[in-house]
Amino acid sequence: MKNKEIKEKATKYDKGQVFVKIMAGILALLMVAGTGASLVFALMA
Repeated sequence: MKNKEIKEKATKYDKGQVFVKIMAGILALLMVAGTGASLVFALMA
């Protein structure tokens, strides 16, 4: 009985947790894109 409860909690995600992970991914992507853009503009000059 306890094993089932533990497995259900592990697979169930909180909405806030999912939102934080999505936002972290978006911010990481923006940081990489900004660094790449800065590198391109620096090399073109």
